[in-house]
Parts: sequence; structure tokens; C-alpha cells
Amino acid sequence: MKKMKKWLLLVPLVLVACSRVDEMQESPQTEASVSQSEVSSSENAESKTTTEKEFEPASVEVVEAYPNLMFEEPLYYTTTNDQDNTAFVVERTGKIRYFENKMDTKETITFIDLSSKINTEGNEMGLLGLAFHPDFDQNGYFFVNYTSNDGTVIARFEADPETLEVKMETESTVLTFPQPYANHNGGHLAFGPDGYLYIGVGDGGGSGDPEGNAQDLNELYGKLLRIDVDQSNNGQAYGIPADNPFTANTDDYREEIYAYGLRNPWRFSFDTEKDRLWLADVGENTIEEIDWIENGLNYGWNLKEGTNEFNPAGTVNPTELRDPIFEYDHAEGQSITGGYVYYGKENPSLTGSYIYGDFISGKIWALWKPDEATEGKNVELADTDLMISSFGVTQDGELIIVDFNGKLYTVEEKD
Repeated sequence: MKKMKKWLLLVPLVLVACSRVDEMQESPQTEASVSQSEVSSSENAESKTTTEKEFEPASVEVVEAYPNLMFEEPLYYTTTNDQDNTAFVVERTGKIRYFENKMDTKETITFIDLSSKINTEGNEMGLLGLAFHPDFDQNGYFFVNYTSNDGTVIARFEADPETLEVKMETESTVLTFPQPYANHNGGHLAFGPDGYLYIGVGDGGGSGDPEGNAQDLNELYGKLLRIDVDQSNNGQAYGIPADNPFTANTDDYREEIYAYGLRNPWRFSFDTEKDRLWLADVGENTIEEIDWIENGLNYGWNLKEGTNEFNPAGTVNPTELRDPIFEYDHAEGQSITGGYVYYGKENPSLTGSYIYGDFISGKIWALWKPDEATEGKNVELADTDLMISSFGVTQDGELIIVDFNGKLYTVEEKD
């Protein structure tokens, strides 16, 4: 057993499936439904296309990306849209810090300190997300997701794009809603290639979604939201995109909803090369899953956990549920952390694969699934002692691994 597991219970867990052990239900572990067989390839190697090639990643090493830097419970790594080579790290305890994206960087600067505003009493509470407006270099807008004493807050701040000085008085609440339990807050937010802000929201917490929130279209919990922060309509600080699935509905469904039936989405990302949205959803007792998110679809929780039945007494027709494109059981890991499709230059054998990991087991995988017709191939890249809370991508497309213990790592192909 890895040394991490010997002291894991001494460290607050931000991403575990449920915050109280006595809430866990016992259920048998099941095998992942998606085979890890290889993608078929042409006999003529020279005629292989990107989608037909056989996926055989090289061996990789996990190495420190910035050996001189240390963070406090880091949860996210990101950059702005300009080319000044500046990286930002979100700390659960309330600070966002930035630094020059160089391996020998020795210092960080506090971008914003929200520690006086946030509530970190629960292990899955705190400062959870950051997204820079696509036009940050012009308007200075950035958005954060944090938990306060009253629940989840999505807020906008304004910074000077040149000096990165934040004007604290510019805080503007975009969206807020209470949290019935301390866990399953989701927290990730990101702008899509369409310019809209996407927000991952957990099912509200507890064990097994006791309120049935994820299937309730009158609630925001257990959903991926999509809003237009450049508009304000009907007294709200944002608009509703015209093609959101429940725009202008007459059933009082929340129009912010883009997709639903999620348990605790922990990191999603956009593959702009394939026009695809990847989302990792943390499981309950048995299954961790990866979904391809599409407008208006129902991803099953809490009627199903992955491809397994969980609470099938619901009124939803099972044929209306979208299964994950990949899943793994708790023999492999117990809290999935979503990542990114890799398009960097330093690890060419990983190009086009989705890199993700597990917070509990520390494993890192590459999933090769170029399209719906191709059966996915999942390859373990590394088995680490890291508590993988997030992944990030540098401005030149290289992968960053965020370790909740305080360090940032990357992968390097071995010669």
C-alpha cells in the first residue's frame, strides 16, 4: 500500500465521494463497462489517420513543474488568454496566486485574497473555481466560485489587465444559491468556445442525493449550468443563451441548465479540436465516470451510478439517460479528477488523448477515444502518491498536475 494511504485520513478530503463515512452505502464493486481494447489500426502504417492510429503512449515520468514553489491546498491551475506567460493557482483556503511560467520561478504574488469571505468548514468548501473572461485583456473581468456562510457564490471582479491589481470594491454577485449539505459543491467554472460561462454544480450533498436534486429541473443542483455574463435579463446579472435546452419553458425549469443528472462534477474541459466537452463526475460507492456533455442530456444520477442502477424507482424513462463514455470501479480509484485532451509538443505520444486522474489512488491515465464509434482505450500513465485535485494547461499546451499537498507537477516522456 502506498505511503499516501497510511496518512490519508489525517488530511481534509475535498473530493471524496461523501464527507461522512457512515453515510456510505455498501455495494459490490463492478468492472468498468467500457473495454480497454486497442483501437483498430490499418496494416499499412503510412496510411493511418489520426482517428485510426493505434494508441501506444510512451512511458512518462511525473516531475515537479516548479520546484521552488509551494501552495496551500491548491485546487486549480489556469492562465489568461494573453501571451504574457503568467500562471494562476487557486488555493482552497482563499487566495489566488500568480507567477511567471518558468521552471526556476522562485516567488508568487497574491492576485486576490478572499479568505475573509469564504467558509471552509466542510472539506469540499472554500475557494473552488476561477475563470478569466475571454476579453480579460480588455475588460479585466474574472469570475470566482466560492462557498460563503450562505452557500455558493459566483462573483465577478475587475482587475487591471496590465498590472493585475484587483479592485476589491468591484465584486459583483452573478449567481448565488444555498447549499443544503457541506459536500458536493462542485465548484468548477470555465468559459466555453461559445463565450458563455459554464458552471459545475454538485447535487447538494448528503448520501445518494436524498432530495432527488440531480433529476429535478426546478433546481440548480446536480447540473452543468451555462449563462451569458455579457447580458442581464429579467433582473438577473446574466442572460440565458437562446439555445439552452429549457429557455423560455413554461414548467418553471431553471433556464440556466445545460445538462443534468450529475452527482459532483469535478473539472470539465473543452476540446476545441473536436468540438467536445469532457466532464468527470465523482461517484458514490462504486463507479467513477467520464461523460461527453451535450446540450439538454440527462446523465443519470441518482437513477444510475455510471452504468449501474442506483435508485431506479424514478419516473424517468431509462432510455432517456446518457451513459458515460468511460468508467472505472473503486479498485482503481475512488474520486475522479477531470483533466484535458493533450495537444502540447513535449509529449507527442499523448496527443489527442484525455489525461485525467484520481484524488484518492493518485493514478493518472490517458484515455484514447477519438469518436463515438471507436471503442476507448485507457492506459495507466503513472501510479503516484499525489492527491490530484486538478489538472491545468500552460499557454503552450503543456499539462500541469495539481497536488493538494501543495506542489505542481508535469509529465515527461522518457527517451
